[in-house]
Amino acid sequence: MKLNFKHLKTITGLAVLSSIFIASCSDAKVKESERSNNAHTPPTKQEIITKPISQMQPDYALIVPGELEPAEQVSLYAKVNGFVKKLNVDIGDTVKKGQLLAVLEAPEIDQRLVSDRSSEKKLHSDYLYAQQNLERLKEAAKTEGAVAAIELDRAESTMNSAKSAYESSQAQTGHSAQMQKYLHVVAPFNGVITERNVSEGALVGPGSGQPVFKMADEENLKLKIALPEKHAGSANNDMEVFFTINSQPGKQFKAVLSRSSKIINSQNRAMTLEFDVKNSDHSLNGGEYAQVQLKLKRKTPTFWVLPKSILNTQSGLFVLTKNEKGIQRIPVKEGVRLDTITEVFGNLKAGDLIIEKPTEQMK
Repeated sequence: MKLNFKHLKTITGLAVLSSIFIASCSDAKVKESERSNNAHTPPTKQEIITKPISQMQPDYALIVPGELEPAEQVSLYAKVNGFVKKLNVDIGDTVKKGQLLAVLEAPEIDQRLVSDRSSEKKLHSDYLYAQQNLERLKEAAKTEGAVAAIELDRAESTMNSAKSAYESSQAQTGHSAQMQKYLHVVAPFNGVITERNVSEGALVGPGSGQPVFKMADEENLKLKIALPEKHAGSANNDMEVFFTINSQPGKQFKAVLSRSSKIINSQNRAMTLEFDVKNSDHSLNGGEYAQVQLKLKRKTPTFWVLPKSILNTQSGLFVLTKNEKGIQRIPVKEGVRLDTITEVFGNLKAGDLIIEKPTEQMK
């Protein structure tokens, strides 16, 4: 019996397919066996590395924005209604304390002063006459029966009334004289004129709402910064700072703490610090912004850990401690960050062993 070529080809193909099917079934059984073995193999125990918590009091640097302001700056208003008669200074002029800056004109004030002075002179004369009359009556009364007692009483009463009227007139004259002084606008301190808002002939007064001048102290400045709440406890009375300004890049200035608000502002959650800056050479300008570098230090030692030891979860920040009772999760708040360590606050104590690489799966 002879087989033709077509039948031989068919038989060969069936044999190959059978071999492939058997090999696939064998591989599947091997993989299933491996999975079954792996399911019963216990997981490798994770190595837990701990490190004692650090308690330190290091210095750390902080850069915050600041603003240079004149130590004194004021708006000068006219205290009485009047017309500007003369302006003696202009914007940018340097002035001394007590220097006359402007003269106002108010004829009614001058006339009132003349009238009050005239009344004062008349009442002074009346007082002197009443006083002399009383002295003469007292001298005459030394002779028995020459002057009745009631006459002495009447003369003394007249003298006291004249004295009171004269003193009242003195006060009124002083008031008018003071009002006339208000026609002169003078500098309250040494400084520079920063604004001139009126011209000669303008009507000014308390109700105008516009100052005649604005002036500021250019030789004494103050650097004001807002220290964030988390660093407020690190400020000290002898704190020195270094600052730079945009108008003089590369140049550094120094200042020492002068005053502190000592209260956290509820708006920006910061404490205001002021540093006095001498500017005798006029190298700095009030109103400039500054970059201020502070050197801070906690008043007492605090706890520090490695950044990788802090577990950040949806429910907050934690560190994991390990002791004879096992692993404990301690809620913490993060403080200052340095290059390799981070400050933490929580229910921690010296000697606690902190897990270096905590995970949420650690129980």
